[in-house]
Amino acid sequence: MNRRLYFILPDVEISRKVEDDLLLARISEQQMHFLGKRGTNMQDLPEASQVQKTDIVHGFQVGMFTGALTGAIMGLTAYLMRDIIGMQMEVGIVLVLFLVGGVYGAFISGLFIGSSTPNVKLKKFQHSMDEGHILLMVDVAKDRVDEIRKIVHQHFPEVEDYGEDHTIPAFP
Repeated sequence: MNRRLYFILPDVEISRKVEDDLLLARISEQQMHFLGKRGTNMQDLPEASQVQKTDIVHGFQVGMFTGALTGAIMGLTAYLMRDIIGMQMEVGIVLVLFLVGGVYGAFISGLFIGSSTPNVKLKKFQHSMDEGHILLMVDVAKDRVDEIRKIVHQHFPEVEDYGEDHTIPAFP
């Protein structure tokens, strides 16, 4: 199980040094995600992806739930009203509309709404990033959390540690 560690770094120069130390500790660039204020020159730092910057994952989840619920209600309504509307329907219409609603809801909510909404988990770091600081998110195995914290703080005591997230997505 992986954990995502959050650190606020003072500037890009310190961020580059932290990146070098983490690379020496065998943390790959794919496990490091740097994020700064819009327009900040991040040089060669591995930047956070759209999935990490936006609320796309949460949007997919909410859209899938609400779409599936809406589809199931519509299917159940259509099935119960089949005599009134004069159509022959099987109970499978509930399942079909449940699935179609879930897929449609996930697509619309995730792609159009979630992808344009900033990640709510990063909201607490926005003020620091607006001041020019850099957010570092590091995805590490649970048994390496203390080691990585020690590496970062040992060389850079001015780095602010903002804890860890236990529920990172399976795909970055």
